[in-house]
Amino acid sequence: MTDAPLPQSVVTPLTRAALFLVVTIQSGDDHLATVRSLAADLAGMVRAVGFRDPEGSLSCVLGIGATAWGRLFGEPTPAELHPFKEFRADPRHAIATPGDLLFHIRAQQMDPCFELATHLMKRLEGAVVPVDEVHGFRYYDARDLLGFVDGTENPVGRVADDAVLVGEEDAAFAGGSYVIVQKYLHDLPAWDALAVETQEKIIGRYKLSDIEMDDATKPAYAHSALTSADENGKELKILRDNMPFGRAGYGEFGTYFIGYARSPSTTEKMLENMFIGQPPGNYDRLLDYSRPVTGSLFFAPSADFLDDPPLPKTSEI
Repeated sequence: MTDAPLPQSVVTPLTRAALFLVVTIQSGDDHLATVRSLAADLAGMVRAVGFRDPEGSLSCVLGIGATAWGRLFGEPTPAELHPFKEFRADPRHAIATPGDLLFHIRAQQMDPCFELATHLMKRLEGAVVPVDEVHGFRYYDARDLLGFVDGTENPVGRVADDAVLVGEEDAAFAGGSYVIVQKYLHDLPAWDALAVETQEKIIGRYKLSDIEMDDATKPAYAHSALTSADENGKELKILRDNMPFGRAGYGEFGTYFIGYARSPSTTEKMLENMFIGQPPGNYDRLLDYSRPVTGSLFFAPSADFLDDPPLPKTSEI
């Protein structure tokens, strides 16, 4: 009996800081070799930076996009890895944006996140082009900038493992996880102009207590209603580690959504419910005040896979 593959640090306690870094890979075999080398050394780099602050909880998850997977590792590919699926129901649009690699770096403070990101980019210099970098922070009471607690319904323990880690259905990639990221910008002046009772109906929770409204009170268009189950009532379980971010001087306020799942179809169903509606037209009213400006899908293979990544059978031309 063989041991199960060791996952990356996907299922971990929430931290107070995070850095999200998305890059694309330049063409050329030498650049691909640089990325593969970095992947094999990633765990050691995290240990080296994190060793100086044992209580800092530094971790890093590396995700690979559909376009990059074959270039880096060849066949086979994870069974459900594909480009980010867009959803549009004007004016609502879940857009797809470029991304070959995702680095999801977490710690209790930003300084180790920033230092690790600096070392990663130094190793990857010339091989990749950064396309998005967001520094997230844990806001008061684990709330987002809209004032509501985020991530209350995250699964925990073995339930979380079952919800986010690939198993026997794709045995070659067991221990991996699919991850979708989106950067949402909020119209805070418009949101803050709403009465608290209106905000609560849009979210589906009471703002102060974080208690979910009962089904008789919660509107069908509430965010929590549309992201909790499909049209057949089947529960939708993913692991969120969303983070607020912003630039006060520029009036930029947002939430960086990151959702890990055993199958990307789970998160995609949530997005379909939000943007198209369940039924169509019954969309998430939160999208009247919040819009995504990025969207990418990645696969985070097991730590064992990254320690000894395979070479593609043929080199890039």
